[in-house]
Amino acid sequence: GNVYNTVQIGTQTWLKENLKVTKYNDGSDIPNITDPVEFSASRSGAYCWYDNDAATYKDDYGALYNYFAVMDSRKVCPTGWHVPSDNDWTELIDYLGGDEVAGGKLRETGTTHWIADPGVDNSTGFTALPGGWVYDIYGFDAMGGNGEWLSTTESEVMGVWAQNIFSSSLRIAKYSDFKNAGYSVRCLKDE
Repeated sequence: GNVYNTVQIGTQTWLKENLKVTKYNDGSDIPNITDPVEFSASRSGAYCWYDNDAATYKDDYGALYNYFAVMDSRKVCPTGWHVPSDNDWTELIDYLGGDEVAGGKLRETGTTHWIADPGVDNSTGFTALPGGWVYDIYGFDAMGGNGEWLSTTESEVMGVWAQNIFSSSLRIAKYSDFKNAGYSVRCLKDE
């Protein structure tokens, strides 16, 4: 029941919004775990809304998903789309001139959603928003200051590669993050 706009960047077609589904493609529910500690203890698919407030955050920022939801065989992206791998993100970043400038070309301009605007231009139309994250005792954090998007590529036993854009920078930075934390998801059209 969600409608998404798309944007073409180089040879890739991306959703222009963060994912906000609450069901897998087969119609089964993705568990909504509202307590950050319980969310982080889960080793199966889960999602939540930032601060458990769908009315405020769903439309603009989408949901926060753990790696286990992203990798579930029932799939979270619409049919014909997939959660990008680390290589998919690298292709996008390289096309935009590298990680030092790509964040500024991907994120929304102004300070409606971001804490600061260091001269970004959103020249791609990707319109990345700072949806924050959720993890363990830290709870919900970084709304307005940080956007982080999952990939499907593992970085270590409990890690997954994710891309981060920070409010104060034009950069996009790859980090190894926790599989059991909750981050934003952007879907990429299948080739």
